[in-house]
Amino acid sequence: MESIIGTKRPDRLDKIDHHIIHALRGDGRAAFAQLAEQLKVSPGMIRQRYNRLVELGYLKVVAVTNPPMMGKRTMTMIGVSTDGRKMMSVAEKIAKFDEVVYIVATSGRYDLMIEVFCDDNEGLFRFMTEKLAKVDGVLETESFIYLKIVKEIYF
Repeated sequence: MESIIGTKRPDRLDKIDHHIIHALRGDGRAAFAQLAEQLKVSPGMIRQRYNRLVELGYLKVVAVTNPPMMGKRTMTMIGVSTDGRKMMSVAEKIAKFDEVVYIVATSGRYDLMIEVFCDDNEGLFRFMTEKLAKVDGVLETESFIYLKIVKEIYF
């Protein structure tokens, strides 16, 4: 698992860097020439800045899928209470399950919050009973099935 909390910024971002990031968040395939024209700089400068942003870890290029279109009709956030001494080993075990797309250690009511994508409610039931409930150190879970995604951004 990667951690983003507590990492040092390797470099300061300027106005051009922020514009590139903002534009690519809207359209990850935006042409460098188009960005260069908007900023009144050369496409080579945009390419160089883009490569630097990727190299320093500010940008990560990935394909984002639409879960329902991919057959994942049941999306759920699950709060997990653990035996505190086993929290990280529980997290590592849960992270290996194919259905889990996101997992974070948290403060508050639950030790872990996991996001799970399943084909349907039956798949979620199997995940909860045949996988999650059998992880040593899981004490309690609470499921929150997504009814409608109102806002989704990729920061």
